Amino acid sequence: MNVIRTSVTNSDAIDGEAATAQLLPADSARSVLVGRVWDPDTGGPRIVTVRDDQLLDLTDEFSTVAELLEHAAPGPAVARAAAPVRWSLRDVVASSAGADPDVPRLLAPIDLQVIKACGITFTESLIERVIEERCRGDFTRASAVRGLVMDALGGSIAVAPGSPEALRVIEVLTAQGMWSQYLEVGLGPYPEVFTKAPVLSSVGHGSAIGIPSFSEWNNPEPELVLVVDSGGRVKGATLGNDVNLRDVEGRSALLLGMAKDNNASCAVGPFIRLLDGDFTLDVLRDEEITLQIDGRDGFHLEGHNSLSRISRTFEELVGATYGVHHQYPDGFALFTGTLFAPTQDRGKAGMGFTHRPGDRVTISSPHLGTLMNTTAPTEELPPWELGLLAMSKYLAGLGPARTLHP
Repeated sequence: MNVIRTSVTNSDAIDGEAATAQLLPADSARSVLVGRVWDPDTGGPRIVTVRDDQLLDLTDEFSTVAELLEHAAPGPAVARAAAPVRWSLRDVVASSAGADPDVPRLLAPIDLQVIKACGITFTESLIERVIEERCRGDFTRASAVRGLVMDALGGSIAVAPGSPEALRVIEVLTAQGMWSQYLEVGLGPYPEVFTKAPVLSSVGHGSAIGIPSFSEWNNPEPELVLVVDSGGRVKGATLGNDVNLRDVEGRSALLLGMAKDNNASCAVGPFIRLLDGDFTLDVLRDEEITLQIDGRDGFHLEGHNSLSRISRTFEELVGATYGVHHQYPDGFALFTGTLFAPTQDRGKAGMGFTHRPGDRVTISSPHLGTLMNTTAPTEELPPWELGLLAMSKYLAGLGPARTLHP
């Protein structure tokens, strides 16, 4: 099958080349990357892998990413698949900033997996959640409350969750009138695990991410996302933006769904990197995830998420999500939390950070590449339409995949 090239201008091509160079992992030649592309010819998603500067279509072998990840050795299966070249990676990246159904574009690389997330997995995120709660969603009080909380903590927390030392910190804060339900998941024996977004609702690299107009205090959350099969085995990893409405959650933790789950509020990508002999969970334990925000108003912010500072192991987080208490027959994608919460003032002193329309949010890491999205009012974005029913009809029209067995 011939490579499909989309129509782009010279400037688009230049931008596409630069974007492609940044999109892939630093060691992309040694990585096995799997993703999804919107195919206007069939009116649905195709499963792809990256080889050199091309996207190869795996859909005849694996009709969904979930099916691929159920393979005992997905990496070698992808390597030996008789997959035709369908698209130029550069051209698809260049056309991914829009939602035009008539051109190929990158989609979130997950499909049938349940989208789960762990919160308060870093000390810094614990502190920010306590601040939100005590502010009751009022961002104008954040700076003053942050000082009170840090004074109560003696400047920092460096204890293992569930340990006797952690329980004593809870006692100290409670005695000072600063008990919070967030302390229980940040320092207690059990992590917070919640459902971030519905199956198939995530957006991919280049797509707009939605910020509802009812929120006045919000931020991105750059995170490592583990991709897990139906047996609780981590098969790969990717990057994610767990967009959060701080004012909404700060009013009440019972508004978590409203704060987390909105149209286009979950970005994942650019590709899933499959685990192999060189790329392991141990590599990810030291991964550095960087965040950059560039606003139309000239605002610029940088931050990072150091996985080495996470307070619970990946195995603990997966074990809290999957087990005899809960199964996921199609697997799940697990956001692992972030230590970064932007506090840099974007206007008046002490008012902190919040998104504005048109913010370009770039999340990168050496082994996973770059996920870039631009913020927009949720109400102005295209509605989510490709749900499970539409996906089922699309897959039925493709016919059975020739799944490779080990």
